[in-house]
Amino acid sequence: MEKLNFLKNGELRLPPGFRFHPTDEELVMQYLKRKVFSCPLPASVIPEFDVCKSDPWDLPGDLEKERYFFSTKEPKYPNGNRSNRATSSGYWKATGLDKQILTSKGNQVVGMKKTLVFYRGKPPHGSRTDWIMHEYRLLNSPSQAPMENWVLCRIFLKRRSGGRNGEEKEMESLRGGVENRKVRKSKMVFYNFLAQRKTDSSSSAGSGITHESDEHEESSSSDTFPYFRTKP
Repeated sequence: MEKLNFLKNGELRLPPGFRFHPTDEELVMQYLKRKVFSCPLPASVIPEFDVCKSDPWDLPGDLEKERYFFSTKEPKYPNGNRSNRATSSGYWKATGLDKQILTSKGNQVVGMKKTLVFYRGKPPHGSRTDWIMHEYRLLNSPSQAPMENWVLCRIFLKRRSGGRNGEEKEMESLRGGVENRKVRKSKMVFYNFLAQRKTDSSSSAGSGITHESDEHEESSSSDTFPYFRTKP
């Protein structure tokens, strides 16, 4: 059976309706392990690319989606075990502890997952970004021959939901304050105490001034401030 190939120019191109959402166990057992031991892959969906030769936003594929790559680890020092994860604009820095990848049946440890965060600039004064990488590797077994230095990388841009929600709450609070001020303003009644009081309703309507009765006017004025009434 011919192996399916969904890679075009180093990018994953799946038919409409198809999604590539493998579990950690599937990534290790079905893809990384087969890659290390040169076994046929289920499908050509993960390209080979040195992820540390480019910044995360310059890697092939859609920036809005998770991207997967087979990559090799380059030693930082000739006789050391540390990997060189520096790019042209920054570097990848490990965070937290490595996580064991277990099989769904038997709970056997088959690999490890390391989480890294991308920083702009030079260490140790780089600025943290929202780019995240999960690096999967196999466990070396004493009974097996030395494995090739392949790792499988999942790279994605972390979305911050809290910041936007906070902004929306702040905007709602501001809008609420404006509405309350509008309500309070609409309830205010202005009196023109220097104008001549007229009983003709048509003249009062034409002036655009609201008039209250004598009793209400006197009671309200006594609670606020004195005024002078002109003689008719």
